[in-house]
Amino acid sequence: MRMRFKPYAHEELMAADFHVHDPFVWGGKWHAQYARPEQPFVLELGCGKGGFLSQLASAHPENNYLGIDITDKVLILAKRKIEAAYQEAGRPIDNVKIMSADIERIRNVITPEDTVRRIYINFCNPWSKNASSNKHRLTYPRQLIQYRAFLEDGGEIYFKTDDDDLFRDSLEYFPASGYEITWKTFDLHEKEPEWNIRTEHEGMFTEMGIKIKALIAKKLPGDETVTWIEPKVLKKMAAAAEAAAAEGKAE
Repeated sequence: MRMRFKPYAHEELMAADFHVHDPFVWGGKWHAQYARPEQPFVLELGCGKGGFLSQLASAHPENNYLGIDITDKVLILAKRKIEAAYQEAGRPIDNVKIMSADIERIRNVITPEDTVRRIYINFCNPWSKNASSNKHRLTYPRQLIQYRAFLEDGGEIYFKTDDDDLFRDSLEYFPASGYEITWKTFDLHEKEPEWNIRTEHEGMFTEMGIKIKALIAKKLPGDETVTWIEPKVLKKMAAAAEAAAAEGKAE
């Protein structure tokens, strides 16, 4: 369902201390933006309305969190949920921030110096499987390789989805991008892990009888662990091979 434009969202977000107004100036300096910069740095990519992030960050003051989404229309809801969660917990909002950014270009915002400990990706857009769309998936190899630039060796990605095709494809995406899948399930709620925090989408899909798929992937050290080759590069290689073969026949 498409969300309506919220004319008040920008002004309200600009007034919030934990909203990052200009994320492009903080590359390499993210840790210093928190009250306790020495703590592990954790991202949620596609934080949406903030139901997951607000619960996670308020319950774990020992980590610093950054929630990223592309539009103020949802970030304003995340802002309000975070405020409510911290008020209930009786804690100051000092270990969580939110910002608007295009996750497909995340390396323009977060750099290797920022050293991320963990990434959460919950119910991202599955996109269609055709070649022109699936490259936008947040677990597509091109994206996973971007995350490697700032995710520490041994750092983890926690991924949840309701979409069968996206999950099956992601089981191939992660190993090809230099990650080891250390845990996976095709029914998260059958033996629900203690660490799971149910999101709004998770509840909605569960009520519809759709099983939730999930995995944990660990970043392996070394560029040699990445075996994926971008499709356009493969096409160029194939074209070059055909040209060389044709030239050999001509001789």
